[in-house]
Parts: sequence; structure tokens; C-alpha cells
Amino acid sequence: MSEVRGAVWAVVPREAGEAHVRALRCFSCKAIVTAPSMACPSCGKRGALNEFQVADRGRLHCWSIVYRSFPGVHVPFISAVADMADGTVLKGNLRGVDPKPEALTFGMPLRLVLDDAGRKDAQGNSYISYFFEAA
Repeated sequence: MSEVRGAVWAVVPREAGEAHVRALRCFSCKAIVTAPSMACPSCGKRGALNEFQVADRGRLHCWSIVYRSFPGVHVPFISAVADMADGTVLKGNLRGVDPKPEALTFGMPLRLVLDDAGRKDAQGNSYISYFFEAA
């Protein structure tokens, strides 16, 4: 029986409840981090990071249209940075939008979606990852 795994630390798979993206917020300085850490990278306080579920809505901050990538990766695609409604900043691929500059605008509303990452581990388990889509 295969299981679903998060492609990155931030993705919490469905087996742990409804799939979502997580981040950590420092209760001391309110900094947000998207990777595990023993101390806040902003203020240095240890044990101050509390996990939370990242908002599913945000706005396009910047992007790059990628025309060359690793073998087997379909190009062109849009690599995007989004400012999420809760203050988290995430980098991911924007899909469902024509990869042309005229199709993209700074600040365009986005939604965060979780889907199959298109990869499997050595045991055949699927990975899920997050993506952005126009809202």
C-alpha cells in the first residue's frame, strides 16, 4: 500500500489531517520561517517558534519564466514568489497561467493548492507539493 508524502518539510500530507502548508512564527518577534529551526533566525530566541497553517490566498510578488531546466522538466513554466495573506512568503510554481509576461501582473491574486508533485520515492509512494493558481 502506497502512502502520500510531502515533497518538502512545509507540506503536511493528508494522513495527518487535511493536507496543508505549514510554517513557523516566532512568538517573540513575529518573524515567519518555512523550514524547521531550533531558534528564530531573526531574533535568535530558542524555543520560540510555533507551527501554524499557511493561508491559502496570497498575491504575486515576483516571477520568472523558466525556459531551460533539468531533463524531464516541462518548460516553459512560471517560478513565482507569493506574499500570502498571513505574511508568509512562499516560492513555488504558478500553473494554469500562460507563461508569457503579458499574462502576469504584480499583485495578482493567487490561491495555494496542493497536488501530486509528479514524483515517487523508491518504494513507489507519491509526493505532494504546493503550487499557485490564479484566484
